[in-house]
Amino acid sequence: MTNLDPVSVLERVRALQKAATDASCLGRYREGVRLLKRGMGMLETVRPTTGQLHLDLLVTRIRLSSTLTAMSSEISGDLEAGLAGLNEVRKLIEDVPDPMLQAELNGSLNYNYAARLMSVGRNEDSLASFAISIAHQEHRLANGPEPESRMGAFVQTLSSRAWVQVRLGNVIAAHDDLARALELAEKYELRSVAADVRRTMGMLALRVHDVPEALRFYDEAERNYRALDMDVPVALRFEQAEALLAAGLADEAATHLDDVLPALVEEQSISKELARAELYRASAALLSDDLEPARQMADSARRRMLGVGCQTCVANATIIGLHADARVALRSGDVPAALPTRAIRVAAKMPTPLLAEQAATARMLAVRLDIRRGNLKRAVDTLQQVPRPGQLTPIDYRMLRRLCRAELAVAQGNRAKALTEIRSGLTELDAVRDRMGGLDLVSGTALHGQELADLAVKLVLERGDARRLFVWLERTRAQTYRYEPLSAGTDPELAARVAEVRGLGQAIQEAQHDGHPIAALRAKYNERLREAQRLGWHTGRWGRPRPVAGLGEVVARLGERAMVSFAASGDELVAVVVAGGECRLVRLGSAGAAAESGRVLNVDLDALAPDNLPERLAEVVMASARKQADKLDAQLIQPLAGLIGDRELVIVPTGPLYAVPWGVLPGLRGRPTVVAPSATAWLAAELTKSPRARKIVLVRGPGLAGARGELEKLTTHYRTATTMTGAKATVKSVLRAMDGAKLAHFAAHGAHEPENALFSRLELADGALFGHEMAGLRQPPRQVVFAACELALNRIRPGDEALGFASALLASGSRTVIAPLSRVGDLASAAAMDDYYRALSDRDSPALALADAIAVDPFRRPFVCLGAG
Repeated sequence: MTNLDPVSVLERVRALQKAATDASCLGRYREGVRLLKRGMGMLETVRPTTGQLHLDLLVTRIRLSSTLTAMSSEISGDLEAGLAGLNEVRKLIEDVPDPMLQAELNGSLNYNYAARLMSVGRNEDSLASFAISIAHQEHRLANGPEPESRMGAFVQTLSSRAWVQVRLGNVIAAHDDLARALELAEKYELRSVAADVRRTMGMLALRVHDVPEALRFYDEAERNYRALDMDVPVALRFEQAEALLAAGLADEAATHLDDVLPALVEEQSISKELARAELYRASAALLSDDLEPARQMADSARRRMLGVGCQTCVANATIIGLHADARVALRSGDVPAALPTRAIRVAAKMPTPLLAEQAATARMLAVRLDIRRGNLKRAVDTLQQVPRPGQLTPIDYRMLRRLCRAELAVAQGNRAKALTEIRSGLTELDAVRDRMGGLDLVSGTALHGQELADLAVKLVLERGDARRLFVWLERTRAQTYRYEPLSAGTDPELAARVAEVRGLGQAIQEAQHDGHPIAALRAKYNERLREAQRLGWHTGRWGRPRPVAGLGEVVARLGERAMVSFAASGDELVAVVVAGGECRLVRLGSAGAAAESGRVLNVDLDALAPDNLPERLAEVVMASARKQADKLDAQLIQPLAGLIGDRELVIVPTGPLYAVPWGVLPGLRGRPTVVAPSATAWLAAELTKSPRARKIVLVRGPGLAGARGELEKLTTHYRTATTMTGAKATVKSVLRAMDGAKLAHFAAHGAHEPENALFSRLELADGALFGHEMAGLRQPPRQVVFAACELALNRIRPGDEALGFASALLASGSRTVIAPLSRVGDLASAAAMDDYYRALSDRDSPALALADAIAVDPFRRPFVCLGAG
């Protein structure tokens, strides 16, 4: 080293500082500290006392010392040592003679000072230091040369101050800082910095519960990084996952994180990032009720974060583990005395204000556990220590506090107060749901209020009050269908991405046909599918909420029909029957038993579907299917016989009962039956005012042996129909034809996408037509018939939020959807459709026509009429 001249030393040291800064951006703080210490050691070898070189060395020492002190404090967690070190650096800056250079160095030092204060929750102090930093930087930018070279640091400071403003609840000030930062970044073409600012704007949007806007900013940032050929920051992945969790999309968040975790495991040096990934993955598991994985992942994250020194992350991991333990204890009914005590001790150890929210959550868990143990006095005292939520308090905190207050009221014998708390909590949840964009987000939000909703149903069910139960069921289930559709069409960017997915799907089919490898195509297909899904989250088209249907409105609209609304509380299954102006409650036994019978029946119907099933095998499977149908009929329908008589039915299922093809049950054979997600959804479909469209669209997709004859028969019923087959049945032409149609009939293969129901698809001449595209029609067809694929209400989320091809159409304004719930053979489908349309031409009622068609061969025609009949 002694052979190097001072100028060379400076160049080497500056290179080390840049490498250290790059390492810190990736979370490799220890590596950064080693590089900086090495640079400091090199500076010690050169000691000029005067001249420009002396100034250059002094400035370099200041920069290294400031960064080294901040980074070392990040590792050790010793705030006071970090601040003291920065104050020592501040003294060195006083020796810099150039006022512009001094302003620049002071701006940087005060930024580091503010960042350290922010990291431990001293937000007011941090805000003051950021203000000083910004003042120094603005002075340097206004009076010094080359402002462009300093603009990146200034924009970063504005963005960081904005986040402190968010923490303090100063949303308008935060937005102003970010808007200014983004304007400057774009003006000076700081494209990577602009991407960073968009990330922070996403964080702000999430903090004010605007999940679609947050996802939009995150998506824009990701595309900006990719366009610059930069690695997408791992932190952005976590921020996207956090937004999905806020929307209740636990499965989607888990899938998102599972894509990130393997790469982080390979890079053990980024232990903090790996721990954060595990922490969010634990949150997703907890939200999905996968308690053991949640506990294990949270424990792993906590141990890693203890090594890193992130107090907040350790606390979050501890809370997730406590959540899992509490949930297990509450379900078993065996709550050990040590568990609520442990929760209270955990809360007491968490410093405020840094960990105030985590401490409050631990106390709320202790409250629930003490209530279950009958220790009401301590529960009351503990709950009084839980702060009221503020403007920016997350929805899960709000719901947990409402749940504690409701459960405490129940324990004190005040059920009315409990229901008031539940009602207020669900109203708060509505306010969050009303800001959601895509159908996925709207439906997923119900997860946050599931325990409140379950408690409401349990309380009302204990009273045996059918009318109140009807009202609460409508208040808590299938809220997706309360929203009026908007005629905005599909977002152009989403449409382009979906088209790309469709093209990749065709390429995969062609490669398979030719015997070529498809792994790379499949990976690209999955990646583009996820991108399209993300776009759908913030390009939704759902409008203002409708009021929940009242019992009086439903009775008036039913007329001579009857409605059966099923509900479950624990393992108890009940039906609320509305018929003849009366509302009655009927208890139906085990919900688990009904679910199992429905599951086995579905398996049997799938097995019966092939057109050329061997006779002996068909007899065995048919016997099993009849047995399950009889069991379901005996449990679900016969106990209602005296109330429903021979009326036409509207059935509102719950959970697994969505999978029941009602027309195969002996008590309903030949009876017109409509299936709806809720009374509110049914009433909205009944009252839908569609233009007096006359257009009929008949579509045949590729690869259906029986479909040619099927469509030829249908043209005898609809001689002026627009028939689209072969090369004419393209996605674009079919969508154009469907818009504003009276009826759209599809004889096409389809596939349900379990992880992403709105991307369930129908196969057309040029590839897949996705559910998302059907939902994007300006005027969806009044009636849609799926003749050959089970694309009904395939995925049921908590709160009986049904998702799938049919649900997308119903939510966007179609009145009726006819679809099979199980597989159906080509010949059976063609025969059923011929019978259906013949009956429809006579009766002009989809429910009546379908009942007649199903009754001919119910076990091979598992169709249902969804929406309104």
